[in-house]
Amino acid sequence: MSKKTKRSISTFAILLAVMLLVSIATWLAAGKTYTGENGEMAEVVGASASDIFMGPVNGFADASDVITFVFCLGAFLAIVNATGALETGIHTLVRKLHGKELVLIWILMFLFSVGGTTYGMGEETVGFYILLAATMMAAGFDPIVGAATVLLGAGTGVLGSTINPFATGAAVAAATSVGVEVNMGTTYVIGIILWLSAYLLSVLFVTAYAKKVRANKGSILTAAQLDECQKAYGGKDVTTAKLTGRQKAVLWLFALSFVVMILGFIPWGSLSETMYNAFSSSTTWLTGACLGDWWFYDAATWFLLMGIIIGIFGLEDKGQLMKLIANGFSDMVSVNLVIAMARATSVIMAATGLGTWLVEASVTALSQSGVSAGVFALLDYILHVGLSFLVPSSSGLAGLSAPIVSPIVAGMGWSVETSIMINVAANGFVNLFTPTCGFIMGGLALARVPYESWLKWAWKLLLTLFVVVGVVLTIAMAVLS
Repeated sequence: MSKKTKRSISTFAILLAVMLLVSIATWLAAGKTYTGENGEMAEVVGASASDIFMGPVNGFADASDVITFVFCLGAFLAIVNATGALETGIHTLVRKLHGKELVLIWILMFLFSVGGTTYGMGEETVGFYILLAATMMAAGFDPIVGAATVLLGAGTGVLGSTINPFATGAAVAAATSVGVEVNMGTTYVIGIILWLSAYLLSVLFVTAYAKKVRANKGSILTAAQLDECQKAYGGKDVTTAKLTGRQKAVLWLFALSFVVMILGFIPWGSLSETMYNAFSSSTTWLTGACLGDWWFYDAATWFLLMGIIIGIFGLEDKGQLMKLIANGFSDMVSVNLVIAMARATSVIMAATGLGTWLVEASVTALSQSGVSAGVFALLDYILHVGLSFLVPSSSGLAGLSAPIVSPIVAGMGWSVETSIMINVAANGFVNLFTPTCGFIMGGLALARVPYESWLKWAWKLLLTLFVVVGVVLTIAMAVLS
């Protein structure tokens, strides 16, 4: 697996370049008119010098909820790691699954994809990158396998969102807000087809690469990068790893922490009123919000509390607790800098009106060009792939695009449901690799996978997914219109 040492491109350099390119685009489009929120005409404004200079700082402010969550998650992980339970548990799991490690990839990717399709699991995956990178290294793979298990697992679910309130839900709400009716059953069917197709292609790709790495036939990572990962995640004899009773209890609390977080983000109110009411009466004491209504501040509070509980129970030296919390915060500084820089681009887009103009001008031109419903779907999909680089937030893109696109599609007599899933799927696809998505860049950094290495490894799969998703959406629009 030996490869020449090479210098990686800085993540911050990539994000800065993207922000500057978007700023230049606003200057080129300055003066172009579009329909504003209240129906009045507005103009694209060129980004000012202050917009650019303030971009990263405004990114911090705009992403304060996610950044707070990541800081508290870092403290939680630092405390858990200090107990030794996580590392020993990983090695114990690998020993018990010897010869069946590939099955673990299938199961974990599917579970992450369920989280993606139901509640848009994205930022919530950050804590799993370190865990899965370490697990896959111990199993004889490399950190790319671990990162891919998390990113592609959750990402393929988001690409084929069904009840995800931040993607499908937001797009449907935006469409109905302008008087367009949407058949939710149809969106679910299209979403399931996209979800399962993307999951199957991705898991086959990941397992094929995992087999290659374990057979010592070559990792995408360089020798120096693999050595660094080995120092970070390796070093213990898997065959002798044994959990103590206290460490087993810590792992149960660790698992409970993530289960409760997942329950907190699932939109129970739209799924089951009975479940929602049950949670409402039993969980509001913690953050004031019922499970199902949680946001990142609620999850941050929960992880900080559970970290303290685990520290009191699992640490031999309780005096380490505050130092570990500080160290955990410190470990996440670079990740949060990446998240803030990624968000800066979206802030500039929103402030200048560039995104709204792009959507309105492009979709209007497509609808007036005389193309068929299927061709429109394909071109609209390509358009939204491009827009998703600039607006990586699924709810943000839905709020930007759906109020414009849905009335046009409905007026043409085409499938509004397909147009909504075009929005969702395009955004989900781009969020498998875009540098403007903070949790991707942050997660890869935690897994010690350079961004360019991720692209080098994933591009064939990404190209395949792009084509398959485009074909599914084109057929859906042609059949349902």
